[in-house]
Amino acid sequence: MTPDVLPLLVCPVCQAPLALAADVEQGGRVDSGSLDCASCGRRVPIVRGIPRFESSDNYATSFGLQWTTFRATQLDSHVGLPISHDRFFRQSRWSAAELAGKRVLDIGCGAGRFAEVALAAGARVVAIDYSAAVDACLANLGANERLTVIQANVFQLPIKPGSFDYVYCFGVLQHTPDPHAAVLAMSAPLKRGGKLALDLYPRQAWNLLWPKYWVRPVTRRLQPERLFGIVSWLVPKLLPIGRTLAAVPVLGRRLRYVLPLTMYYQVFPFTSQQHREWAILDTFDMLASRHDHPQTAAAVRKWLAEAGLRDVQAAREGLVVARAVKG
Repeated sequence: MTPDVLPLLVCPVCQAPLALAADVEQGGRVDSGSLDCASCGRRVPIVRGIPRFESSDNYATSFGLQWTTFRATQLDSHVGLPISHDRFFRQSRWSAAELAGKRVLDIGCGAGRFAEVALAAGARVVAIDYSAAVDACLANLGANERLTVIQANVFQLPIKPGSFDYVYCFGVLQHTPDPHAAVLAMSAPLKRGGKLALDLYPRQAWNLLWPKYWVRPVTRRLQPERLFGIVSWLVPKLLPIGRTLAAVPVLGRRLRYVLPLTMYYQVFPFTSQQHREWAILDTFDMLASRHDHPQTAAAVRKWLAEAGLRDVQAAREGLVVARAVKG
């Protein structure tokens, strides 16, 4: 971490300011040390350049495994396609110009696919994740001096209220134990007039017919390493079947869901290797996550209003996508 972000951080337990005790500094960054709370006595270790408000042994353990294994798979700079860039700006409806020089909070950063987009727009990004994915994010993007990576819990954000211009959370909320409480927590870091953008899986009746939800009661209880081995072996064998189904005229996009498999035929112009990696990564993500809580747009609108936000928009855009403004 860099010392300049210290004024943005508070103790997540008592909300008091934190003091930085640096043991090892290199190139203006603190590689090891601690953040200390004089009020409640909490000591937060800084390990490999990342403040660790949480351990990696939690409900998000599987995400740490997948992002450290496929560290760069979904970064636009690695893929050679603007997939994350297009999703980021389509869902947020922000512009690159308005992000330049602003404080942006990425909640659930994973390996940094969306943080890379915000950094490229010139934003000063604090990227937070609950899992060991923080190490992958820092490894991918740590050369950028405008990035700070923190391991923390969305339900106890170590962020001073009213300190960020923009907050986003993509691909994460449905995997938390309580998406409602998570949305309420995300509004606090915003300044007055600050903007929030998020997405969630949609709740729909046909989810009951999706084999994903038939097998998840078993797969989510397996050890992540064991499930990852099964997925890595099985997905390449199912992909040819999936490719055939996806190619069926008109019905192909629906028939893809016959298999408990995530794939991108007829969606992205990937190489064979990219199809394989993305399929293994996202199928594991789908089957391993401890929590999977789809939501309706109406519920999300209600939560954002409850959080005191205005100009609330929430609708099905494939996912349930929502935007709002603080104040």
